[in-house]
Amino acid sequence: MLNISGLNEGVVLDHIKAGKSLDIYYNLGLDKLDIQVAIIKNAKSKKMGKKDIIKIEGNVLDLIDFDVIGYIDHNITINIIKDNAIVEKRTVSLPEKITDIIKCKNPRCITSIEQELPHIFYLSDKENEVYRCIYCDEKRKKKR
Repeated sequence: MLNISGLNEGVVLDHIKAGKSLDIYYNLGLDKLDIQVAIIKNAKSKKMGKKDIIKIEGNVLDLIDFDVIGYIDHNITINIIKDNAIVEKRTVSLPEKITDIIKCKNPRCITSIEQELPHIFYLSDKENEVYRCIYCDEKRKKKR
């Protein structure tokens, strides 16, 4: 069990699939922010066997892109901490639309020519976690 006693205010991302915490860290841009972040890898978990945890200090809710978290691992629990206690628990789901999280690999796609265009994908098959490019309909299956 993660001890949150040192976190007066912040966010704890819990139940991250083991080995996925650094994907989330970089995709959320936490490496570019001047905030305190603790990453716990391969923590013991009754439910999952092993899991990763990310602990972010400060009032950072507005800095977190929940679509990024939902795309990378939609089983994550988001614990919001205030005054050393969990005041809210949130869950995420697979986002209906994602922007600039994955890139279109189709060489004929407009995003290959127009480099400044955002890479936008929509969820076309929730059960199989398949996304498609809005410009060329290129299919991208989510990596597990």
